[in-house]
Amino acid sequence: MNARLLLNLDNITLSFGGKPLFEGLSLNINDHDRICLVGKNGAGKTTLMRLMMEDLELDGGSRFVLSGTRIGYLAQTVQHDATQTVLEFVLAGLPADEQNEYNHYLADRVIVPLGLAPEMLMNTLSGGQLRRAALARALVYDPDILLLDEPTNHLDLETIEWLEDYLNGFRGAIICISHDRRFLANISRNVWWLDRGRIRICPFGYGEFEEWMDEQIEHETRELQNLAKKVEAEHDWTQGGVTGRRKRNVRRLRELGNLREKLRRDKAAMKSRSQKIEMDALDAPTASKIVAEFKNVSKHFMRDGKKIPILEEFHHIILKGDRLGILGKNGSGKSTFIKLIMNEEPLNSGHLFRSKTLNVSYFDQNRTELVPDKTVWDTLCPDGGHFVHLGESENEKAVHVRGYLKRFLFDPAILEHKVKTLSGGQQNRLLLAKILANPGNVIILDEPTNDLDMDTLDMLQEMLSDYAGTLIIVSHDRDFLDRIVTEVIGFEGDAKVHAVMGGYSDYVRETKQPAKPEKKEAVIVTKHQPPKKPAAKLSYGDTLALQRIPEQIAAWQAEQEVLKVSLDSAELYANEPDRFMQMVQEFQKLQHKIEEAENRWLALEEKREKLSG
Repeated sequence: MNARLLLNLDNITLSFGGKPLFEGLSLNINDHDRICLVGKNGAGKTTLMRLMMEDLELDGGSRFVLSGTRIGYLAQTVQHDATQTVLEFVLAGLPADEQNEYNHYLADRVIVPLGLAPEMLMNTLSGGQLRRAALARALVYDPDILLLDEPTNHLDLETIEWLEDYLNGFRGAIICISHDRRFLANISRNVWWLDRGRIRICPFGYGEFEEWMDEQIEHETRELQNLAKKVEAEHDWTQGGVTGRRKRNVRRLRELGNLREKLRRDKAAMKSRSQKIEMDALDAPTASKIVAEFKNVSKHFMRDGKKIPILEEFHHIILKGDRLGILGKNGSGKSTFIKLIMNEEPLNSGHLFRSKTLNVSYFDQNRTELVPDKTVWDTLCPDGGHFVHLGESENEKAVHVRGYLKRFLFDPAILEHKVKTLSGGQQNRLLLAKILANPGNVIILDEPTNDLDMDTLDMLQEMLSDYAGTLIIVSHDRDFLDRIVTEVIGFEGDAKVHAVMGGYSDYVRETKQPAKPEKKEAVIVTKHQPPKKPAAKLSYGDTLALQRIPEQIAAWQAEQEVLKVSLDSAELYANEPDRFMQMVQEFQKLQHKIEEAENRWLALEEKREKLSG
């Protein structure tokens, strides 16, 4: 059955300040489309959505919408009547004849999972809650085309997963802008890449988009090299730009696996040393490795006469070099945990050791460290002058403020702009720039990815990968956590806390497994232990796989090299584009097999080490 065309933009042009944003751009939206819209910051993604909504006038071209088509739009800014309740605001998006009892029921079914109460007044909501109310309004409208501009901002993981399920059951077309890679991969079937005023269509969902985009850039780069030798002038995202940065980040992901394994061993050794009937005093070398240690810590709050438990006899060690991810739904204890580390909340019982040399830099998602009436220049150079001073005083380096701004993807022309005139994403980048200039030995980032585009996330990942201190990140961005952290602590409410070595994916794998019977650990009472039982060994199948996997990987890599020779030919794409795309897909499948095999080999090697240990 042919797809039904709902909306068409044909050969459109649009300029701002005499500068063309779109020239000759055309697109179609069909029913049941699942499209994510991506592009560099400033490429015009939000503007394109506003054109679909007819909020802006075209300079040229035409816009067609099938008669009767309803378009819902979640914008980044929320216009509302302060006297309305949340329910009234949500229902106000419907035509008057649809504001009936049935739609009241539907509204409640959306409002409550988004963490709101229908009777809440709009003028009492935080910025994040306003966005949730606007999302509820867009969903309840039940449109044929749903336009979502950064829908996951200010949502916790539980709510994001609820939204994914809702959208995967949604009957209409979806166009989504988001920085959340995992979210996009879970809801999309196609990608529109907005690039220099035109749209390139990726026939896959976002999960395969970045590899596809790299292939497109590399092919175009080869053509330009062959034709004009103007690659550097035309493509600022190639070597050293987005593609180069992503390749470095892929390499760092592999290095992150080694770091996770090292920290797993260090933490196991530290835990073994600490578990004695009488807690020994830590000697200097060991103490210097500990940033914070929770011993039998309990923490609760009283609310309306009811005890709200956060931690109950909690044990945990944070070591120097840890990269800790903090997960949990709102109100589960994430912020309290951070405040305990920063000594801003008292314990109810237990002991919390903090390193005497603790020097914390804190990224607050409410950006309280930024002064709205200060300029960008004054924010980065509070003592005056033209230079940003990086690092501790004995290792201090000075970088000109204009050059430093460029590292964070700013146009230096904004130096004299006041902070309050910047967008939310720009303010987040400015706060990150301020913190990372002199981060101390511990960085705590509270929801740093809100309002950031993907280029900035890649830049932030690269900078944090170079950071030598201890990193604690509270985030709902699953992909970002997988790329950065070495350990995850999940707060599930009612003082239920799970700590898992690895990233977000490791946390999900471990916590979703059926619970195992609890084993009581033997108390260490003497330095002399009974002899250990002979260590178990790998099964014959696992041993054989451990030997053969490297050979299989080498064979697949050889196949890739053969494909690369053909793909490097500019004539192949020009003369046989279908064969070119088929070979690209074969290359990607081989890469997927290689990555799976590498992960399998690492798991077997780790299992072998544990059994032999």
